[in-house]
Amino acid sequence: MNGGLMPLPDQSLRKLGFLSIGLFRGDDPRPGHESTLAIIELGEQLGFDSAWVRHRHLQYGISSPVAVLAAATQRTSRIELGTAVIPLGWENPLRLAEDLATVDILSGGRLNPGVSVGPPMRYDEVRAALYPDTSDAEDFSYERVARLLRFIRGEAATGFSGTEGIEVFSSRVEPHSPGLSSRLWYGGASLRSAQWAGENGMNFLTSSVVKAEESEDFAEIQLSHVRAFREVHPAGRISQGLVVIPTDGASAAQRAKYQAYAEARTPRTKQPQGPARMMFSPDFVGTSEQLAEQLYAHAAFREIDEVAFALPFSFEHDDYVQILTDLATSLGPKLGWQPAV
Repeated sequence: MNGGLMPLPDQSLRKLGFLSIGLFRGDDPRPGHESTLAIIELGEQLGFDSAWVRHRHLQYGISSPVAVLAAATQRTSRIELGTAVIPLGWENPLRLAEDLATVDILSGGRLNPGVSVGPPMRYDEVRAALYPDTSDAEDFSYERVARLLRFIRGEAATGFSGTEGIEVFSSRVEPHSPGLSSRLWYGGASLRSAQWAGENGMNFLTSSVVKAEESEDFAEIQLSHVRAFREVHPAGRISQGLVVIPTDGASAAQRAKYQAYAEARTPRTKQPQGPARMMFSPDFVGTSEQLAEQLYAHAAFREIDEVAFALPFSFEHDDYVQILTDLATSLGPKLGWQPAV
């Protein structure tokens, strides 16, 4: 360092976003949903470029991010709104394309839908409720994403269009939002996912959980995904996902809670987990100066200019206000970022 200043990255951070799981109580779900919307509003006021929501089914986190973001479109005017990510195993791509296009129209072109594929979590337990007649025939491969892409891009969903009686029909998904296809993201944890997203003209969300394919160092694995995506789609956007918790404005109790949270999750970051050999990123906790130094040393961070830092799962609304405020007013500027206006 020189004169107490942080070393400059290869290029300044261009876009700063955040990700929320949107927790709520099962016996009183409205306050949790309202808290999520209030956090998104705060994010816009602080100048964040994007706000993203997670997706959880049969849990106490947002199960319908598209509906939540529809509400957010009416409470914000500038901030980009994203999903990270919608598991397509739960979705009909044709119906989802209609919902996404509708919300994008309502937002004025600010929606960034992130999706992933694969069988639904705990599929053996939910298949009878989700796909009672077709559970053995459902295709959970990349083709499910390709179908969504085709519908959003305006390709025909049916061979008929025109007027029948007093009804007028379109052969494509309506409403059609022309710019939405350029803002579709794939959330992936493997080299193949990074390559596939690039080959199909999508943007790519790097995950804070990755497959240990060529290394057991998280940063090196994430960097390999960044480079694999850019090799086939150099013009595509790529966003890095990490849990980053600045403590500049935190109380002593908050700092202790944040540190305990990170420490409890640290053991899983030491080696690959389970038969899929999944590697978890460590959480980053500290002052903005400490965090900036750690991020500049992160192999993947040094090759990106867009991030969506994840808010921890189980904190309180006031904690999220403090974390977002410090991200926008202290850490962001140390990373060369300027708030949007």
